[in-house]
Amino acid sequence: MSEAFFAGAYGVDDSRLPPNAKLECKICWHVYDPAEGDEVWQVAPGTAFAELPDFWSCPQCGAPKRDFLVMDA
Repeated sequence: MSEAFFAGAYGVDDSRLPPNAKLECKICWHVYDPAEGDEVWQVAPGTAFAELPDFWSCPQCGAPKRDFLVMDA
């Protein structure tokens, strides 16, 4: 049985994400912007969301990576 995800959710499918895609936490609305990286997790600017480690979580609320929503360009 496959797990269903909220429409627009990242859902761990790296193949559909462009390297510059911004994603937003569906819990606290924190935006991960690859141009900025993530100071809390010490992720360098220029790191695509798909390149973040599986254990990465929202630096504001701790939501898992799979709970991020792809933002419209």
